[in-house]
Amino acid sequence: MEKKKLSFWQIWNMSFGFLGIQFGFALQNANVSRIFETLGADKDQLPILWLAAPVTGLLVQPVIGYLSDHTWHPRWGRRRPFFLLGAVLASIALVFMPNSAALWMAAGMLWIMDASINVSMEPFRAFVGDMLPASQRTKGFAMQTFFIGIGAVVASGLPWVFSNVFNVSSTAAPGVIPDSVKWSFYLGAFAFLSAVVWTVVKTKEYPPEDLEAFKRENASIGMWQGFSEAFTGIFKMPKTMVQLSFVQFFSWFALFAMWIYTTSAVTSHIYGTSDTTSQAYNEGADWVGICFAMYNGIAALAALGLPWLSNKITRKGTHLFALSCGAAGLFSIYFVTDPMMLLVSMVGVGIAWASILSIPYAMLSGALPSNKMGYYMGVFNFFIVIPQIVAAGILGFILKNFFGNDAIMALIIGGVSMLVAGLLSLLVDDKDDILV
Repeated sequence: MEKKKLSFWQIWNMSFGFLGIQFGFALQNANVSRIFETLGADKDQLPILWLAAPVTGLLVQPVIGYLSDHTWHPRWGRRRPFFLLGAVLASIALVFMPNSAALWMAAGMLWIMDASINVSMEPFRAFVGDMLPASQRTKGFAMQTFFIGIGAVVASGLPWVFSNVFNVSSTAAPGVIPDSVKWSFYLGAFAFLSAVVWTVVKTKEYPPEDLEAFKRENASIGMWQGFSEAFTGIFKMPKTMVQLSFVQFFSWFALFAMWIYTTSAVTSHIYGTSDTTSQAYNEGADWVGICFAMYNGIAALAALGLPWLSNKITRKGTHLFALSCGAAGLFSIYFVTDPMMLLVSMVGVGIAWASILSIPYAMLSGALPSNKMGYYMGVFNFFIVIPQIVAAGILGFILKNFFGNDAIMALIIGGVSMLVAGLLSLLVDDKDDILV
């Protein structure tokens, strides 16, 4: 089917749900380590506790991608039923997460929350390939990145805003999550559901070209077949996808190191404390939220310039430039003594984040068959998830045995990994780069 070019506002509406999805992810990324430490977790336990996030992505995204490829409803379409189901479940999980009374409860809730977010998020990647011609795909993924940035700016800064603007307490008794964090999660739940409903209502999907043949072909598709097909797909990847898998591995290893250890690194390296009940620790943890808001805000702005820069220096050159900025940002945190200077470090991280969320998907979508877009986008998630599992398995060991549990060294390791990813992007065969 020849796809028509969509208007700016049509691309806006189809991407708006990512605003809500990122509320969920940003609250998770900026606050889960804080919740775990408040409930008694040690630094070297954090990666294992975080393992829930990548493992649920590994299990959920390929299957949801496969099932959404084989779904069609005359009113709700192909991808939108999954957007809505995930949003409802994730919003419920966001309400319960900050009310965890014990560490095991918080770890379990992370599994549920991350699985639900993934149910909504995975079909959004395929949605761009479904709805947009090749010439608009970089714009489509850049628009998603814009909303990811805006949503994360607001969500990451919510605990600081509740504490400093609305005088909601940012400290609590030992083992209790502060009210500023709780109210941030409640507001995030509302935003998640509302934004996804907007996209579901405002966007219509293309039907299968031969609807009757589609129905016959998919009449017997079930969950087990979805699992089987999804996990054998890793052996059937197109060449471009194989090349991008290495880029993704090192990019997401770096990101996971940052998400796990920034709170510990900032509170110990800059604020000089690891006491989760202290005022200094909670001020530092709140400031990490502002830093994460900063890099996401930069990502929202940088995303608008990525299509232009890709036209000038190719998508591969753009990705190398962006990831080099991210590596520099992570390295610079080691030398920071003034918390305000962390915002400068986050500029580089934000540029990298914008590119990671858009350029690899734009390159990949041109190499995939249209009838398996969701399936391969789900399989592609393996190379987001596997590095996170590796990071969860080795970072705690490395820090404990080689760096005296100094969390700042995890960010240095992340910077090296991000630089490697940028260099590997030059080896990718980008089939429709000339169309951007």
